Amino acid sequence: MRQIETVGLIGGGVIGAGWAARCLAHGLSVIAFDPGPDAEAILRAKVDNAWPALTKLGLARGADKGRLSFAGSVAEVAEKADFIQESAPERLDLKTKLHAEIDAAAPADVIIGSSTSGLLPSDFQAECAHPERVLVGHPFNPVYLLPLVELVGGKKTSAATIDAARDFYKKIGMYPLHVRNEVEGFLSDRLQEALWRENLHIVNEGIATTEELDDAIVYGPGLRWAFMGVNKTFALAGGDEGMRHMLHQFGPALELPWTKLKAPELTEDLIDKMVSGTEEQLAGTSIKEMERLRDDCLIAIMEALQTFNEGAGRVLKENRTRLSAE
Repeated sequence: MRQIETVGLIGGGVIGAGWAARCLAHGLSVIAFDPGPDAEAILRAKVDNAWPALTKLGLARGADKGRLSFAGSVAEVAEKADFIQESAPERLDLKTKLHAEIDAAAPADVIIGSSTSGLLPSDFQAECAHPERVLVGHPFNPVYLLPLVELVGGKKTSAATIDAARDFYKKIGMYPLHVRNEVEGFLSDRLQEALWRENLHIVNEGIATTEELDDAIVYGPGLRWAFMGVNKTFALAGGDEGMRHMLHQFGPALELPWTKLKAPELTEDLIDKMVSGTEEQLAGTSIKEMERLRDDCLIAIMEALQTFNEGAGRVLKENRTRLSAE
């Protein structure tokens, strides 16, 4: 893999800006392009908002927001970058066109990652001359804090590309999880989507408010999920006999009507309920203020987990060790 000093970003929204902040904090240069109005100002403002959190985590030597530049075209980014991350809207036609454009302009040894949340790389790499260097690198918001990135190769993605991308993402403090089978929604979003659909059903049927549903996660399972995930959590529910006992004891509940995985119709009434519920929860707090609070809470959780070398805390500890050795 070529030496990566400049990361190219296509798309400067929430996800693209998160990539920019993470890469800058790890001492890399970033060149970005987004065709939207005031895109550069918006991107720089988002990086500014993320910087206090990144400073708390620890900056790499050479970390500098001034190393962010803005290009005038996709081709300019592709020509100047050593690694490219595309974070455009979730439309297959758009991503297919963009990847062909990036592929045509980028040197053949430059890897092209996509931040897509569920589109298949085999589809959007179809018109590339060098599809072997195209893959999914799906992050989680906020990208500059959360370490998980799902790696998904398409039918024509090479094993060398997966390995090189894994190395790069590790070097910027992430936890690359290779999704070995190309499947819509990958792994994490399929799990999140199931919970989200159930959430919408409960609100739609007037069973609970958005705040009550958030409380049901925040004060209970969410705390366990932060370091144990779903399967280890349920293994412990079986006591000394573990998962086998848990499945025998609670297995019959799978036949009960506890969940509805088919999503409800997204009516205007349901949208209004979701909007009003979350507006009440925010209660006059701006999105920027909420982002700062979220960042502080995530850092506190990760630092607590670092003490026990578990989950995201282990990744944070490894990254801090790597940064201190530079």
